[in-house]
Amino acid sequence: MRLGFRRGLIHGIPIALGYFSVSFGFGIMAVRAGLTVIEAVCISMTNLTSAGQAAGVGVIAACGTYIEMAVTQFVINIRYSLMGLSLSQKLDTSFNTPHRLAVSFGITDEIFAMASAQPSKLTPRYMYGLILISFIGWSGGTLLGAVAGNILPAPITDAMGIVLYGMFLAIIIPAAKKSKSVLFVIIIAAAISTILYYAVPSLSGGFAVIISAIVASAAAAIIFPVSEEEKKTS
Repeated sequence: MRLGFRRGLIHGIPIALGYFSVSFGFGIMAVRAGLTVIEAVCISMTNLTSAGQAAGVGVIAACGTYIEMAVTQFVINIRYSLMGLSLSQKLDTSFNTPHRLAVSFGITDEIFAMASAQPSKLTPRYMYGLILISFIGWSGGTLLGAVAGNILPAPITDAMGIVLYGMFLAIIIPAAKKSKSVLFVIIIAAAISTILYYAVPSLSGGFAVIISAIVASAAAAIIFPVSEEEKKTS
């Protein structure tokens, strides 16, 4: 069955609802960091990465450098390139270069998972529908969150600000339960981040994230190498 635009919209509704609640928290966090409502919404409209945006706002709030911002985003978002390569194996023949470039903007963890689960080849119409509804949910949640952050009392915004961090926990805890290597990476990254925080207080948050991610990933690759059987089945 050929996947169309309408089916993409329908499949993207659960993603959009999830994005709305998470981006609401991001909007609050952004205005609390000193950004305006327009700036917060523009970030969500030009980026579709919750972890990347949260880290980016942290770099902005800490008055980090452009290099720090670039390296932070590269480390956090490099996985999207791998997702794009994987999805390229499922594309319909109507996917020309302009379509590929346009769709690459909207590849996220959830959109990748939904698209990968489809038994049929992916068409441009389907991907546009899937991405559009998700994009609306993410941008709309950011807008309302940023506005709410400016008008709601501080105790309420402080409470809502933990939504984004709750999402991160919801992502890493199930994966940690299933895989020892993932649990190892989480523990090592948290330990290194804590050590850097107290041992090198002058180190910015952005570079702390970069160092923690690289060291933890490298250690996991050495201690938990992928077997030949896993490579063949992956």
